[in-house]
Amino acid sequence: MKDVIVATENQGKLEEIRALLGDTFEKFHSLKDFAEKVPVEEDSPLYVGNAMKKARKIGDRFGLPTLADDSGLEVEALQGRPGVYSSRYGRNDEERISRLLIELNDIPWDDRRAAFKAYIALYLPGRDRCYVFYGRLGGYIGFEKHGTGGFGYDPLFYVPSLRRYLAELNLEEKNLISHRSQAVIALRDFLNSAFYRKPSLLNL
Repeated sequence: MKDVIVATENQGKLEEIRALLGDTFEKFHSLKDFAEKVPVEEDSPLYVGNAMKKARKIGDRFGLPTLADDSGLEVEALQGRPGVYSSRYGRNDEERISRLLIELNDIPWDDRRAAFKAYIALYLPGRDRCYVFYGRLGGYIGFEKHGTGGFGYDPLFYVPSLRRYLAELNLEEKNLISHRSQAVIALRDFLNSAFYRKPSLLNL
């Protein structure tokens, strides 16, 4: 496979994925590269449902292998919120971060445990096959923003093993640990595996 669509308009997400799959695909397209906009209603209560729906709809429309992800931040003290609604918790990153901090007001550090979860779906229209991969990163939600890198909730997410916030990491450092990178690396390993490359699959 030479070309792949990454079903996002988020440049930060595209760069994270490109950095991990640069040797697997030759050309990466984002949704910004297409004049036609294909609406996808992410109405599943499950990350995996949204990722598969988006990958299939975009892949079928443009006839290219398509990667789509659905990911979210789950905070224990908020009973798993914002979860699958993480990207819809506000109109932009600042609003989403502000809302989260307000909801966690007066919650002590030990009760601010959280996890980022990601599901990556790869849809191959020529095979009508969809493959799904998972990643998770555990940590804590800070009391204020730290760092200037990353995107989304990264400035609030503290990684105990590194004693740093995600937004304090550069792209290479983040791609060693992030939930999305874990899922993408699993996908990359699958594409390089003997199972994926065996003739019975390649001829589908």
